[in-house]
Amino acid sequence: MWWLFLSVGLAAAGLAVLAVFAVRVFTAVRELAGQVAASTEALTAASERLQRAAAPVAKRAGEITRS
Repeated sequence: MWWLFLSVGLAAAGLAVLAVFAVRVFTAVRELAGQVAASTEALTAASERLQRAAAPVAKRAGEITRS
């Protein structure tokens, strides 16, 4: 009968270990999601700045090719 208690105890310990790892993975995923959001905002801002900077150059390039 002792083997039954041992197996149940080991199973509970295994589930506790899995729960700890699940919490760690959840925390890492939340951090990653925050970093992805920040990167997306930075890329959007950089894209807008690039478009504003490229507009006059593109206009001048169009004038050069028409001449």
